[in-house]
Amino acid sequence: MKGLDLEKLQAYLDSPPLSGTMFAGGRSNLTYAVTDGARRWVLRRPPLGHVLPTAHDMAREHKVLDALSKAGFPVPKPVLLCTDTDVIGAPFYLMEHVDGTIHRDAAGLGPQQFRELNLTLVDTLADLHALDPEAIGLGDFGRPAGFNARQVRRWKQQLDASRSRELSGIEELHARLAIDIPDGAGAVVHGDFRLDNVLVSDDLAVNAVLDWEMSTLGDPLSDLALMQVYAGRPLLERDGEAIAPIDIPGHPSLDEIAVRYAERSKRDVSDLHWYVAFAAFKLAVILEGVHFRYTKGQTVGPGFDTVGAMVPALVEQGHRALEGH
Repeated sequence: MKGLDLEKLQAYLDSPPLSGTMFAGGRSNLTYAVTDGARRWVLRRPPLGHVLPTAHDMAREHKVLDALSKAGFPVPKPVLLCTDTDVIGAPFYLMEHVDGTIHRDAAGLGPQQFRELNLTLVDTLADLHALDPEAIGLGDFGRPAGFNARQVRRWKQQLDASRSRELSGIEELHARLAIDIPDGAGAVVHGDFRLDNVLVSDDLAVNAVLDWEMSTLGDPLSDLALMQVYAGRPLLERDGEAIAPIDIPGHPSLDEIAVRYAERSKRDVSDLHWYVAFAAFKLAVILEGVHFRYTKGQTVGPGFDTVGAMVPALVEQGHRALEGH
């Protein structure tokens, strides 16, 4: 299996013969379901090729999952961390398999159910931001002071490391974001919170929040803004067509999402313009990195050929947000 040598993993775990499948949908770290016939795990490892500095850190993912699971927040419980690259060719960790559905296209959900699910996601995000990092063992997981300024610099560095073509307006967007950067309160932030990073039960409860590779301590409004940007982008596929979550019947409006978050978190969300602009820039850089790996033949699975086309619209959205639109 590309990216995972099951025989070497079996020897490392000293387990019965293993079988596995790769989960579809991930565009960064690779995720596999693994079983020995009796036990089920999920394995996470970095992508096959171009790995950006500070990205794809398995030890950080393992640490945040361990802390959050012990705090009672819905995440998969980690089982082990392996930093020996001789085992499968890259660091990896195993976590418990969690049952649930990822509602990427809201299939099988009526408008009211889809609305309730999205509002539950907002509540879950607010609950994450309510956790005290020191109290749950994540006091050293990041530096909240100056977080937004560092993020602006970091994602420009990521862009430069993944540059494979000219992108109109993206340099100007970065320059505008670097002016008058807000410095909000610190919290555990997910960094990629969205509909298809959540496992949901049949009764629409959140069983587990997934994909913590960009988590840190930072400004919680960055998570809220990115969630809103994701809602408006045609990143899902329904009946063979790209669709934005907000265009699916029942999805709450962006204003409703902000109000719900404010009520649950007691945070001021009256001015999200800068945050939405930065979220659009960040997502543009993420997708440009995916496009870069696609052009180098370093992606696994379908759907990567259209990612690059999504980037210009995000750059435009960033500029519009800074202008108050």
